[in-house]
This record gives sequence, C-alpha cells and structure tokens, in this order.
Amino acid sequence: MNKKEIDRRKFLKILGASAATTTAALYGCHPGNTTAVAGSNPGEIPTDKMTYRINPTTGDKVSLLGYGCMRLPTVSHTSARDSGDDIDQEMVNKLTDYALAHGVNYFDTSPAYCKGRSEHAMGIALSRHPRSSYFIATKLSNFSPDTWSRKASIAMYHNSFKELQVDYIDYLLLHGIGMGGMEALKGRYLDNGVLDFLIEERKAGRIRNLGFSYHGDIEVFDYLLSRHEEIKWDFVQIQLNYVDWKHAKEVNSRNTDAEYLYGELNKRNIPAIIMEPLLGGRLSNVPTHIVGRLKQRRPSDSVASWAFRFAGSPEKVLTVLSGMTYMEHLQDNLRTYSPLLPLNDDDKAFLEETAQLMLKYPTVPCNDCKYCMPCPYGIDIPSILIHYNKCVNEGNVPKNSQEENYRKARQAFLVGYDRSVPRLRQANHCIGCNQCVHHCPQNINIPKELQRIDQFVEQLKQGIL
Repeated sequence: MNKKEIDRRKFLKILGASAATTTAALYGCHPGNTTAVAGSNPGEIPTDKMTYRINPTTGDKVSLLGYGCMRLPTVSHTSARDSGDDIDQEMVNKLTDYALAHGVNYFDTSPAYCKGRSEHAMGIALSRHPRSSYFIATKLSNFSPDTWSRKASIAMYHNSFKELQVDYIDYLLLHGIGMGGMEALKGRYLDNGVLDFLIEERKAGRIRNLGFSYHGDIEVFDYLLSRHEEIKWDFVQIQLNYVDWKHAKEVNSRNTDAEYLYGELNKRNIPAIIMEPLLGGRLSNVPTHIVGRLKQRRPSDSVASWAFRFAGSPEKVLTVLSGMTYMEHLQDNLRTYSPLLPLNDDDKAFLEETAQLMLKYPTVPCNDCKYCMPCPYGIDIPSILIHYNKCVNEGNVPKNSQEENYRKARQAFLVGYDRSVPRLRQANHCIGCNQCVHHCPQNINIPKELQRIDQFVEQLKQGIL
C-alpha cells in the first residue's frame, strides 16, 4: 500500500482559493442553470473551522460533512454514476486532497457506485494519505440474488479491502435495507449467516463500526432496531431533509417520515448518518419563487445550504453525505459546515413552511439514483422523470389553455422532452413489466408515473391540455 504522506501546506498552496470550477451547475442542476450557486458566500474557506461530531461507540471525531462517492467526476466532466467514461483520477485526487485539507475526514463509497469503479478510485486517492487521517465507509451491496449466497457476499466484502487498499474498514453498512422487504433481508444477510459473519469481523477489528442504510419497508427498519441490544448497531444511515422530516408519506405513501426514523435512533443513542439531504438535488433546484423566499431571509447563502443546515442540526447526526462531483459542490458545503450555524426554532418553522410550498408542485420523488436501470425495454426512466420534474419546477408544465403562456410552456416541454430523451426511450414504450419497481429506493410506482407522463405528453401534442 502506498502510504506516502502529502505535505499539508504544499497541497493547500496548490489547491487553495484558486481551485478550478466547472460550468456545471451545483447539486444536480442542468448546465447553465446556476440557481443553486448564485449568492454563495465569497472569500477564502477556512481550513480549521469544520464542525465535528463524536461517535459515542468508538470516540471517532467525524466531520459533519461527509464525502459521498457515488458521483465521482469523469474525464468528460460528467458524473461517473451516469456515464461510462473513465473516472478523472487526477480530479478525484484533487477533490480528496482539498476535502482533507479543509477538515473532511469521512468518505462513503460502495461496490455499486460509479458502475463499480468508486472503491478503486477512492482507494487510489486516499492511500496517498496517512490511514489515520480518514474514515472510509463502504457497503455490502449484494442486491442481485446471484450475490446472496454466503460465498458470493463474503467475496464482495473481501474485494472492498483490495479496492480500497486498506486492512480495516471504519464503517461497514448492510446496503439498502428495506428494499425488497423482509424476504430480501433474510436472503441477503440472515439465512446465509452473513450478518453473523460481519459481527465476528467487527470483533476481530476488521470492521470498526457496523450499521445499515435504510430505504423502504419500515417493518425491516423496526425489526433491525428491535435487535439492537443483541447486535449493537454502531450507526444507521437514513434519508433526512426538510421535506421528508414530516412529509415523506405525502411524497410517497410507502415512505416513512425522517422525524420517526431519527427519533427511533435517538432514543437508542445510535448515531445517524444522513443521505439525500437535498432530496436528489430537488432542494437546490427549487421553483423560482421559493429561491426568492430563501434569498430574502439569507441573501448571501446558497439555496443548497438551507438543506444542509437542516440535515446537520440534529445533535445525533454524525455526518451528512453529499455526492460532490465538482469543486464548487465541495466549496459551498465547506462554507456551510465550517462551522455549522444550527437552525433556530424560527428557521425550522420557516423551512416547514417552505416544505409545504414544495409539496404543492406535483413532482415525482425521483432521486436519479438509477437503481431502476437498465430497463429491459430500453426506456430511460430517470431522464423522463427528471425532465418532468425540471419543467414543473421551472413553470414549464402548462396547466390550461386559458393561460397566456400556454403555447410557450407546451412547446418548451415537448421540445425539451425530445432533447432530453430519445424517442425510442420515452415513456410510451413502457409495457408495465414492473421490473424497475422493486429496485426503487423511493418506492415509486414507476410504470404508473410513466403512464401518467405519457398521457400528459399525448394531451399536449393533441392540444387537449
């Protein structure tokens, strides 16, 4: 293992305030749409002001900002989650160096991220630093039934050590618990003895903290917490943001409010790791009038910073993950957490009102994770849903033929749809096979939504709407 230590002052000088930015917009916005960037705090980012939380189990001092490694940059300046292009290892190294220099020490990856390439890239980037300077989190991502066997699951676990170039893993997660319900939990971890194996690995020191990431079926979440005294979970990863806090079921009836999830962890003193603080980018690319509302209250803060402040304010939150593809993603989040200004009661009430306003827009709760892909019939499911959501947020979904801007909105939606999604991959080709439904962490009835959008498109074409 290459453990050559990089001189801190040297790479601070190299990266510093002159770090390159890209033309891509912040947190999932389309290129050229800088809504989330506008108004971000200018000036130098401090290197010694990061907010930290203490893990009560191990005493780890963990940065409140965690680096999510699902969206690493490619040589074509896209996200490796979406593109098969080569990962830009030089930029991954630079982002990792900059994050560490500014106090970030938690890096979250998985064998499934970046089309299977994230662990390898992060192993290269992190092994250039002292092993004690970072915490690495990875997952046992045995989603496919052909990896459910004890042999295949343990092989995946051992391969993570090889890819990450480590001899112990700081935070190991059972990945996507709740997807597939109790049947999947039993097949992936219980009946094959894999959970027992991981507990023994923790005893041996090869896993320092054992937890799980939760999506979907609340029965599975409650079951695993009911065994806490026996298993002693060191942490749990949940989806938490200011919409899902009280309104997860309004977004999707099969989801569970983050207030409940966090509360169950809090009363057991289990640290929470937060994913989806931006709800798949939707809380940074909000409708224009909501941007104005947020800017009026704190003009110099980015739209995204409100969501990150909300996610980081609960005291039992250990770290908040952000998938940072570009340097400006990282810099904006560093400003928010260096140090964190926790929300006060007025701020919380303000964001609750904002959440209620967000719910008035009929978007699909797609986080663009792409777990539904590939579709056996070639449909580009995420692009369809994301285009629809984008047009709703920007006011380009026509509501009735009496509106003066109807023709313009109709044209913008239809032209944008053909540009975003090739015609052979559009919603009208869905046959309702339901293969995608079981893979969706948000429990979206994808065929139903595709049918609704297809009907909407046809009505627009015919001038019915």
